[in-house]
Amino acid sequence: MVQLNNDILHKVITKRPENSHKGTFGRVVLIGGNHQYGGAIIMSAEACIKSGAGLTTVVTAEKNHTALHTRLPEAMVLDFNETKTLYQVLEKADVILIGPGLGLAKEMAMLLKEVLTNQQAEQWLVIDGSAITLFKDYKLSLKFPEQTIFTPHLAEWTHLSGLSFIQQTDENNRAKQALLGAKIVLKSHRTTIYDDAVAYYQNPLGNPGMATGGMGDTLAGMITGFLAQFEKNTDTVGAAVYLHSLIGDDLAEENYVVLPTTISEALPRYMKKYALERN
Repeated sequence: MVQLNNDILHKVITKRPENSHKGTFGRVVLIGGNHQYGGAIIMSAEACIKSGAGLTTVVTAEKNHTALHTRLPEAMVLDFNETKTLYQVLEKADVILIGPGLGLAKEMAMLLKEVLTNQQAEQWLVIDGSAITLFKDYKLSLKFPEQTIFTPHLAEWTHLSGLSFIQQTDENNRAKQALLGAKIVLKSHRTTIYDDAVAYYQNPLGNPGMATGGMGDTLAGMITGFLAQFEKNTDTVGAAVYLHSLIGDDLAEENYVVLPTTISEALPRYMKKYALERN
């Protein structure tokens, strides 16, 4: 096991090249937020954009469009029913995130199946929240390419892996990850990243103040934003996981509760710091 530390941030976060444009930093599509859980996908989008993704399109229920545009005018937005345009943006995406606030309706399961079936060889796919439950409930059993990431919390991992809480040892978790083929970011008070290609990573940071709704949605958005612009590998995933908790720990020094949106707000400043230190 490798304990993450500041070195991962210096390794991954780079100074932006002078000759660059928004396309340089990746095209991202985020899918989620039904009529009830619009806040989840908005928090994911905020983390994705503020971590530096170049072009971000959010696919969400029409009810959420005004709120999304008000908070994040940088994001483009589509409704679930705009099928033709949806498939066009998915085809051009470098990274896709599906699941935050998606809900468990059958229509969303069918959308997830389409995304899984049409994932391109060069595309990275992050599966979070409701999409993890849908994957298991609708038996969308596929062998995943290595550029697929599941981001379950412990209860979602129980559902996905079939392992009870007491069975979730490192050995058993690694075996289930190998069976799936996808990378696993197992969220807990000490989040662990499982990947066939490397010794697994564990995040030593995090605090009880971060135990609030939307924290996982924010982490999923950060992972997506990092993958859009930096090298597409497990180190980049690890950097997003570590920075998420590092900011949370710093905020907890003066705050009883750490809100996910305050982590997103701090992202550009922290990323600038580590980019400058590297260079």
